[in-house]
Amino acid sequence: MNELVHAKFGMGASVLRKEDDAFATGHGRYTDDIKAEGMLHGYVLRSPYAHARFRAADVAAALEADGVHLVLTAADTAHLQPLKNITPIKNGDGSPIINRDLPVLCDGIVRHVGDAIAFVVADSVAQARDASELIEVEFEDLDVVVDTEGALAEDAPLVYPEAGTNLAFTSFLGDKEKTAEAFSKAARVSELRIVNNRLVCNYMEVRACLSQWSEEDGYTVTVCSQGVHNIRGHLARITGEDPDRIRVITPDVGGGFGTKVFPYREYPLTMEAAKRLGRPVKWTSDRTEHFVADAHGRDNVAYARMAMDENGRFLAIDVDLIAAMGAYLHCYGPYIPWLGMTMTTGVYDIPAMAITCRGTYTNTTPLDAYRGAGRPEAAYLIERLVEQCARDMGLTPDEIRSRNFIKPDQLPYKTPGGRLYDTGEFSEHMKLCMERAGWQGFEKRNAAARKRGHFRGIGMATYIEACAFAGSEPAFLTLQEDGTILIRIGTQSNGQGHATAYSQLAAEKFGMGVENFHVHQGDTAELEKGGGTGGSRSVPLGGVSVGWAADALAEKVKKIAAGELEASPDDVELSGGEARIIGTDRTISLAAIAQAASEEDRNASAEYKQDEATYPNGTHICEVEIDPETGSTEVVAYTIVDDFGATVNPILLAGQIHGGVVQGIGQCLNERVVYSDDGQLLTASLMDYSMPRAAEIPNFHFETRNVPSTTNAMGIKGAGEAGTIGACPAVMNAVNDALRREYDAAPIDMPVVPQTLWQAIENVRSRA
Repeated sequence: MNELVHAKFGMGASVLRKEDDAFATGHGRYTDDIKAEGMLHGYVLRSPYAHARFRAADVAAALEADGVHLVLTAADTAHLQPLKNITPIKNGDGSPIINRDLPVLCDGIVRHVGDAIAFVVADSVAQARDASELIEVEFEDLDVVVDTEGALAEDAPLVYPEAGTNLAFTSFLGDKEKTAEAFSKAARVSELRIVNNRLVCNYMEVRACLSQWSEEDGYTVTVCSQGVHNIRGHLARITGEDPDRIRVITPDVGGGFGTKVFPYREYPLTMEAAKRLGRPVKWTSDRTEHFVADAHGRDNVAYARMAMDENGRFLAIDVDLIAAMGAYLHCYGPYIPWLGMTMTTGVYDIPAMAITCRGTYTNTTPLDAYRGAGRPEAAYLIERLVEQCARDMGLTPDEIRSRNFIKPDQLPYKTPGGRLYDTGEFSEHMKLCMERAGWQGFEKRNAAARKRGHFRGIGMATYIEACAFAGSEPAFLTLQEDGTILIRIGTQSNGQGHATAYSQLAAEKFGMGVENFHVHQGDTAELEKGGGTGGSRSVPLGGVSVGWAADALAEKVKKIAAGELEASPDDVELSGGEARIIGTDRTISLAAIAQAASEEDRNASAEYKQDEATYPNGTHICEVEIDPETGSTEVVAYTIVDDFGATVNPILLAGQIHGGVVQGIGQCLNERVVYSDDGQLLTASLMDYSMPRAAEIPNFHFETRNVPSTTNAMGIKGAGEAGTIGACPAVMNAVNDALRREYDAAPIDMPVVPQTLWQAIENVRSRA
């Protein structure tokens, strides 16, 4: 294929997103847009108490209400299996953890506000909601614990009294003896308590589900998800149904961020109701339900220590991590902090580490993966601790990093957490980012701010993450009768631009524009298997499979064209929807080739299997300006230099990074989940839970300094989560740099809302 076509359509081309026209003009088709003949609506009666025994004394009045067809309680769903934690981690002593799974409907006890008590099905949502208020429920209020760390206190109320503790598990990673020896020889030890605040995902499209049933075909479940095959597997286990009799469909998805990977109670409830009633049943969340029922993210407290020699070289790291699990162990809940533990040493050559993680039960919504899933927490911990080390040693942020970076000649590098870094030039992207950010000119900018009565801070973070984990994602390509090509794959776009990226990777093999390719995802009836989207795996794994399958199909097409044109396949090139004998005007269209081809020759597939994760990395530098009289913080500049290996589409890549950074800024400056002492969620709507606004976000400077991955066949490293991983420590290091410069204040934690910052400043002023 000629270079012009490759540059225009293929790998590395800045092709505009082909899916955006539909979304921008209101033609996206989401789960709640889909209607079925005779469709009924479900509503979940949820607990107003954080911890209580209860008895549903009478549902008769609800059943008799206008439009009501069915009321389900725990007794009606006893045959349904609970929603299980499927994470195979163990306690530090090797013993298995004891699962506390989510019942489909609670039986006699609720453990957080929003816990599910009953499911009402009616002609309309309003009728179902009204009828739910007629269900007589008697509650006996129980003691509540909501504090992640406080749950381990001796006198803390117990979420599971029979367990005698709120400790869900204790896991360990590292070498205790080696770490202890390093600390005993250290010239200096830096330590820091670090809080990673709890978040609510707040994707634009709240969850929804439509279930249909027929004796002949079984279930058809339409649901907003991040992968239909994973959801089908969970639903088959919960319901006991043969997976072949469950068809799961996911149309357009308005954001996922990890939180739509999991099964939720409403999915088997709509299935059960549809089967009982013989009519389609839909459930759609409202925003408050999202706050109380969908898995939350983050919520860690860590005590971290770093041992250093007299030159500031890192000798060992020791971490006591407390990770909230909420009221139940959610789908991947315990695995999230474990994954973060493996990344604790970051980009640094730290010979020894010892990390203990204690998971705690609280009377709160369960926690699970949220964009980055453990890696943002790990990066925040190490980058905040490294800043403290620099401060204690009297070194600049870049100098302490330079002294401790893993050097290129040390790669591949096996970390104490068991990770195998293949490539990376950490010092180089840090230097470039500092240059682009104007690091050396900061003092002049700070002086100008001080004339306005404000002051500034600048902070950096050098991060690395593990993503695109070992596994595979098959792709299937079909040459269609009109000469276009259908790509079928089991990932699930929820905003990333898969239709564009996959089309590009196939387009370069055929020399024609992405508009000639159609990407189908989200239907278990079309594919036997698929891994879904999560962990930045889709393009690094699925994209390779698409490229390989396109190669195979292109070769078949050339052979057929050669036969039709009476030439050798080696003399055939593909371009513009045609096959041409090179150097001549003799052509045949792909549509004609499709007509001449057998079914087998019109199809090709490939399944790339990757044995190791990829490791994107980079440097983020943030500059903030603070108004001490109001406590307001403005991000005035943000610079990013990242290493993502080979780039499929620079525009898609920039969009992923911009979005991730905004989520990180939101965690730092806006977002926090607040529970009252009795377990009421005080931030249960967008009136109380602050989200970042466009006016609060600066223009980003983003560029890459890429080193291709050696573990991925195309050199791709993945980029879907990286923005959130680098952002939080960069922003908070900038805020704390400002406070240190101006007041010599101790570091503070997220979120830096105006009241918190103003109070921190006043506390220092009052001691002056």
